[in-house]
Order: sequence, then C-alpha cells, then structure tokens
Amino acid sequence: MSEEAAADLANDGLDGDEVADEQTVHEQSADGRVQEVGDVEEPETSVEELLAQRDGYLNDLQRVTAEFANYRRKAAERQQETVAMAAADIVEKVLPVLDACDAAVAQGAEDVVPIRDALFAALEKEGLAKLDDPGAPFDPTCHEAVVHEPGEGEAVIAEVLRAGYEWNSRVLRPAMVKVRG
Repeated sequence: MSEEAAADLANDGLDGDEVADEQTVHEQSADGRVQEVGDVEEPETSVEELLAQRDGYLNDLQRVTAEFANYRRKAAERQQETVAMAAADIVEKVLPVLDACDAAVAQGAEDVVPIRDALFAALEKEGLAKLDDPGAPFDPTCHEAVVHEPGEGEAVIAEVLRAGYEWNSRVLRPAMVKVRG
C-alpha cells in the first residue's frame, strides 16, 4: 500500500492493516498486498428489536423494584403490629393492678390514689384509654352489659361496674356496665 493510501486511511480513522468498504473487509498482508477477508456481517437483531428488549428489561426492573418496595413496606407494617401486640399484652397484664387500685380507693384507701394515678397517666401517654362513660350510648363492642334496667329510648350506660380499656383504638377489655333502656 502506498504512503498516500495509508495517509487516506489514517484520516478516515482506519489503520493500515484493515480497510473496510460497505460489503467486504480487506486486510493488508505482510507483503503489502490488500486482500479480501470476508463480508461484513449484518447484525442479527435490528435496532427496533434491541429497543424492545431494552424496554422489556426496564419494565422487569421497575416491577421488581416496586415488588421490593412493597415487601419492605409490608415487613415494616408487620414489625409495627408485632411491637403493638407485645405492648398490648403487657398492658393487659397491668389491668388487674389498676382494678385493685380502684377497689382500694373505693374502700377508702386514699394513699393508693397517687400510685394509681401515676400508673394510669404513664399508660395513658402510651395509648391507654378508659371506657367508663355513664350516660354514653351502649356499644356492644366496647361494653359488656351485665345488668339491664327498663327505660325509654336508646340503650345507655346507667352505671359502670368495672372499667374497660382501649389500647391505641383496640379494645383490650370491655367495660362491665348496667344498661338502661
């Protein structure tokens, strides 16, 4: 190959060992002759097929990412539910202590009042609510009717016999009540 041809190839971005046209690949041999090596291979897949394949992979990646995000969210919810249930179990075990304090206060043991109030205040900050509303409408999900009095109109709570408790909007123990109406 002449120096002029090699310079043209260098300007075109090709080295002197390979010369390519649209259909065939040429190579320079050791003795300086250019020989045809073979045809340029057409790509097996078209650009459209590659784009479709890319879009398929992207859709799969987005789906897997969304599934993983859902899994993480559900796992976090289950963990929170487990912690809430464990806390509710502990509070349920403390309710007899509150009942004993209430009974002692009802018998006149005034020195128990500060202890009972401190215990209830601590539990109330964490989500405990007392169900002891005389005059409120009777709700079978929150109240256990043990005595019925005749009366007119809708059933209402006449007297609370034993307080009920809710823990974060979940009834731990229904209130034992006397119902009128």
